[in-house]
Amino acid sequence: MEKKLAIYGGSPIRKNYLSYGKQKIDEDDIEEIIKVLKSDYLTTGPVVYEFEEKISKYVNSKYAVSFSSGTAALHAACYAAGIKSGDEVITSPITFAASANCILYCNAIPVFADINPKTYNIDPEDIEKKITRNTKAIIPVHFTGQSVDLDAIKEIARKNKLIVIEDAAHAIGTKYKGKCIGSISDMTVFSFHPVKTITTGEGGMVTTNNEEFYKKLILFRTHGITKDKDMLVSKDEGPWYYEQIDLGYNYRITDIQCGLGISQLNKINDFIKIRKELVKTYNEELLKIDGIIIQKEEQFSNTSRHLYIIKLELEKFKVGRKEIFEALIAENIGVNVHYLPVYLHPYYKNLGYNKGLCPRAEELYKSMITLPLHTSMTKEDISDVINGLKKVLNYYRK
Repeated sequence: MEKKLAIYGGSPIRKNYLSYGKQKIDEDDIEEIIKVLKSDYLTTGPVVYEFEEKISKYVNSKYAVSFSSGTAALHAACYAAGIKSGDEVITSPITFAASANCILYCNAIPVFADINPKTYNIDPEDIEKKITRNTKAIIPVHFTGQSVDLDAIKEIARKNKLIVIEDAAHAIGTKYKGKCIGSISDMTVFSFHPVKTITTGEGGMVTTNNEEFYKKLILFRTHGITKDKDMLVSKDEGPWYYEQIDLGYNYRITDIQCGLGISQLNKINDFIKIRKELVKTYNEELLKIDGIIIQKEEQFSNTSRHLYIIKLELEKFKVGRKEIFEALIAENIGVNVHYLPVYLHPYYKNLGYNKGLCPRAEELYKSMITLPLHTSMTKEDISDVINGLKKVLNYYRK
C-alpha cells in the first residue's frame, strides 16, 4: 500500500521546506562587506574594478564590465552590439524573459528558435532556419548551465555576419571544449542573483575580448557620460570635465555588492564541486525511477549546473504535472518550473507571438519540473527529494 501523500493529510517527507535555490553566505562574505562599509567607497569604487579584474581572469577574457543586474548586462550587450529598431535577434524560448526583453529594450524584434528536445538548449539548425536579412545577432542561452553547441552557432554567425551574445546567466564556471564560458564569443553575460552559483545580491557582468564593445559597455552603464579624453568633444577643459555623448543608464553595481562577489568568487570551485556531486547523485538515482527523463549531458560541456530539470512521462501517471508539483510542495520539496516559453507570456502574445511557434519548447514546458539544487544542500536533503519523488510518483502511477 502506498504512503498517504501530505497533500491528502499524510506526514510530509520533510519537516522543513527545502527551497529550489538558495545563496550560501559565510563569515568571510560578511567580513568582506563590513570591510567595504568601513572604507571610503560604497558605490562604484576600487572594489568594483577588482571584481571585474578577477572575473576577467577567472573566465580568461580581456575585459569584464559589471552591471546592476544580469538583465542590465544583457541590455548593455545589445546596445554595444548596435542592435536597433527593425533588427531581429534570435534567442531561445526556454529562458527567463530578460533574454528576449533586452532585445525589445533596443526596439528590435525577438525571434525564437526551437530547442533540442534532449538537451533543452537552442537548436542550431532551427537558428539557421530563422535567419533573415534583418537578423543582427544571436543570443544563445546556456540553459541550466550546460553549454550550447558554440562551434555550430559561431559558424552560423560567421556565415551570416552576426554577433553572438552568450546568455550565461546560468553558466559561470562551465567550460566548452576546455575553454571557459566568457572567453569565446563576442560578448558573454553573467548573472549574480542569489540562486546562481555565486552571488552579489543582484548584479551582472559582460565579458568580451573586443575593445570597442568594452568602451561602449562602460559608457552605457554610466548615463552615456565619459571623462575619456579620446571621446570628449571639447578636449581643452579641466580634469573635472565630463560629457554625455550618448543616452545611457545608471546600471552601476556597488562596492558593497562586489565585496561580496569577490568573496564568493574565492569559493567558486568549491561551490561547483558540490553542485557536480549533487547532480551526479540525482543522475544515478533518478535513472532508477520509471517515468522520469533527465537532461542529456553533452560531452563538449564541462557543466557548472545551476538548475536540475526533470521531464515527466505524464502518460505513465493518473494526474498531470500540476498535481504532481503540488504534491511535492506539500511534502516540503521546493520544486519549481523553468520556464514558460517566453512568447507565451501575455505581453508577448499582445505583440503578436502565437502558440505553436516552437513546438518542442512547448512540449517540454508541459512536463518539466525543477528540483532543488544549491550548495547549502546536504546528503539528507537530496535523499529527501528522491524519496519525495518516489512517494508522489508511485502514488499517482497508473
